[in-house]
Amino acid sequence: MSMFVDVAKIKIKAGKGGDGAVSFHREKFVAAGGPDGGDGGKGGNVVFVADDNLSTLMDFRYQRKYIAKPGENGGGKKCSGKNAPDLVIRVPRGTLVKEAESGLVMADISGDEPVVVAKGGRGGWGNVHFATPTRQIPRFAKPGLPGEEFDIRLELKLIADVGLIGFPNVGKSTLISVISAAKPKIANYHFTTLSPVLGVVSVGPEQSFVAADIPGLIEGASEGVGLGHDFLRHVERCRLLLHVVDVSGCEGRDPVDDFEKINAELAGFSEELSQRPQIVLGNKCDIAAPEQVESFRSYIEEQGLVFLPISAATRQGLKELPGLVWQRLQDLPPIQVYEKEYVPKAQDPNERRFTVEKVDEHEYVVDAPWLERILAGSDMDDYESLQYFQRQLADSGVLAELIAQGVEEDDSIIIGEYEFDYVF
Repeated sequence: MSMFVDVAKIKIKAGKGGDGAVSFHREKFVAAGGPDGGDGGKGGNVVFVADDNLSTLMDFRYQRKYIAKPGENGGGKKCSGKNAPDLVIRVPRGTLVKEAESGLVMADISGDEPVVVAKGGRGGWGNVHFATPTRQIPRFAKPGLPGEEFDIRLELKLIADVGLIGFPNVGKSTLISVISAAKPKIANYHFTTLSPVLGVVSVGPEQSFVAADIPGLIEGASEGVGLGHDFLRHVERCRLLLHVVDVSGCEGRDPVDDFEKINAELAGFSEELSQRPQIVLGNKCDIAAPEQVESFRSYIEEQGLVFLPISAATRQGLKELPGLVWQRLQDLPPIQVYEKEYVPKAQDPNERRFTVEKVDEHEYVVDAPWLERILAGSDMDDYESLQYFQRQLADSGVLAELIAQGVEEDDSIIIGEYEFDYVF
């Protein structure tokens, strides 16, 4: 039996944009061809798509990093680099993508539309953009921007209209195998189903619903005992619960007690879930005394719930069950889709944050990623590039901050991988 995995942590990173090109027009008989460096291509997005052939997040146990390709660099003759293809990650339908640190929902992969979770970086401008009447030979271009990257948590919350709940060994697996085409493993012990079994129940032409046998709810599941929360997670989207109770008491248990314990578990996990409508199925009524069935029926009906005596083993009462469930589903709200909660911190492209730290008597470290990007796209041996860079230093306030901290002639200024001497 394949292991059932319904939570996984992975890292995703969209592609970096391609760098703009520094290039000049070369043509016979044209004395001074102007700049013609093209722009870099856009980095690939990371996109999630629902795939109905997948039922677990197993694959994500083995591969934890997903990185999209970078955009192509720009070329000469104003040639733009190619945009990188998107990296498509296939997940089971019903997978929630959450930002790992905050736990906020970034996407609910329940529909058919692909969802972009991490955007690729924009390509950098080629030097053709930086030509001005006074700067006719720009020897610098803009590097591409980095793609978004996130640590994310994937959580599979099954999408089923109907969830079967009840103690292990009350006949839920048998029931789902009889009313649908699902073939669960059925065994006679108290920890039975180790992964939710989904079955499509056909009621008539164009009429069907998805039922899930929710694995062994045992006492203490809401506190994490046994299989606990891992499985309760799958009941969350169900619109209707079929509560299967063994009315025969053949294992020496009391059906009323069983019913109340399971409902207490549900309430302990989610108040909202305990309010979901239920149809109570009294199973094994073929081996129960008629008075047992009737006393349980009157107890359930006092709670204002519908009671249906059935026998999954002999198929008694199962003919009318799908129709009853279908009718009930027509009156219930649609399956819950989780709204996006995570909002990335907006970065103002004009915002130029930096810090200046004096690390030694004659050494200063400037932390400013945007400035490192300008440096990466500049030719420091070129007078105009240097002027452009110095203007950025002055306009952004970095220079003023260095002076305020007492920078002196020939002091070292470190910006990322670059080191300069300060010259008045």
